[in-house]
Amino acid sequence: YRPAGTSPMPNKAIFFDRDGTLNVDVHYLHNPEQFVWVDGAIDTICWANTHGYLVIVVTNQSGIARGYYDEAAVQRLHDWMNAELAKHGAHIDAFYYCPHHTEGIVPAYTKACACRKPAPGMLLRAIAEYDIDPAASLLIGDGEHDVAAAANAGVKGVLYPGGNLCDCVRDAVKTEQQ
Repeated sequence: YRPAGTSPMPNKAIFFDRDGTLNVDVHYLHNPEQFVWVDGAIDTICWANTHGYLVIVVTNQSGIARGYYDEAAVQRLHDWMNAELAKHGAHIDAFYYCPHHTEGIVPAYTKACACRKPAPGMLLRAIAEYDIDPAASLLIGDGEHDVAAAANAGVKGVLYPGGNLCDCVRDAVKTEQQ
């Protein structure tokens, strides 16, 4: 007997940093009008969806703590991203973001936390909530703090150097399976 909603085997996931990995990095991005997918990002998400991976975004969003935008703006952007992906038959399963920063001006978000990468909080929460096997999963990110967060969560971290994201992900998965 298994409780409803549990799977017999843990899931595998590809975690993605957002800014600089899935989209061109625009400082404090929160408007869809400024959003540009990186080369191969949509194909990558389609590929992950069809190859049995959960697609989960983990992104630091210090702009919230800094007062540049609110959590609703982040949610709107993430909803917009999934609407765009749906046009290609793809989807992101979950978005996790850290709104905190020690140098913020919004008191509720001005603090050190366990979710801001390189801390593993967002990944650990997703692993628990989605029954993810860290050893069968990987994180793709454009910064050392992404790779460190992955290591801190027991997930393989892959540094995305730019170029076609799909090539990067397929190479990382191929390496992982060998």
